[in-house]
Amino acid sequence: MLTVTAAELQRHFGRYRGSALREPVAITADGRENLVLLSAEEYRRLKRRDQEALSVELLSDAELTAITQARVPEAYAHLDAELD
Repeated sequence: MLTVTAAELQRHFGRYRGSALREPVAITADGRENLVLLSAEEYRRLKRRDQEALSVELLSDAELTAITQARVPEAYAHLDAELD
């Protein structure tokens, strides 16, 4: 991720605007990242990934059955030790 100061962004906005279309641009102030400039497409992609908690009452019978019958694959059984 490209990192620039807020002052540098102001001086060369067009350059960093173009960069943000390809990759996020971190903007710093007082030596700390505090903003990220990114394309509208990337923003929309991230928003689609937001997850919403649903009430159990909103799940269908098929979804509830699938959840109650779900099992961890044997290949991951060794991770049970992490619970101890």
